Amino acid sequence: MARLPRLSLAGYPHLILQRGNNGQTVFTSATDYEMMLNLLSDNSRKFNVDINAYALLPDHFYILATPQSVDGLPLMMQAIGRSYVRWFNNKHGRSGTLWDGRYKSTVIDAEKDLLDIMVYMDSSPVRAGLTNQATDYVWSSHAYCIGQGVKHQLDKQLAPHAAYWNLGNTPFARELKYADLVKHGISTKRQTQLTNAVLKGWVQGDPTFVTKVQSLTERRA
Repeated sequence: MARLPRLSLAGYPHLILQRGNNGQTVFTSATDYEMMLNLLSDNSRKFNVDINAYALLPDHFYILATPQSVDGLPLMMQAIGRSYVRWFNNKHGRSGTLWDGRYKSTVIDAEKDLLDIMVYMDSSPVRAGLTNQATDYVWSSHAYCIGQGVKHQLDKQLAPHAAYWNLGNTPFARELKYADLVKHGISTKRQTQLTNAVLKGWVQGDPTFVTKVQSLTERRA
């Protein structure tokens, strides 16, 4: 089956996944993680992309992002990917590719799926055996979303989606509710569904949303 072209829709949240080539480690130290976060900070501003959430793991990373133009997301990811590879190769005295091909992405039905996707992202370090609980992991936006403050430069410009803001009328209420969502997690079946969606480029949403995206993009979803 032919690979679906990636979608990029202005004003819609996207789940993005970029993996290391052949599962190799792409973040070997705190300096590596910070460089990627700084690149995200700089290039999201440059290309007018709202970063809603993020999670960086040793061999891959997730971004939840809402571009304000059709070209913003691919331009941001291209700039980040190239800049990080040059920096990483120079630092580690290596050459060649670092990424497992193009980044993967899926357009999200925010009303129905966005919070599950945030939980999916924030729970990924636990699934990977990197920590026992999401609150202890420092390379994601989870701490910010549960009220633990700004940990990185990128956190200062995070733009949590309206679906997150709707969790409560006060910061404390939102943070408490979101912490509870992550604590309870999502089912293994749901995890598999979301993984398949981002890997295969399937639109994540109900049939009405999928039809809407098809009409906007002229691409089967």
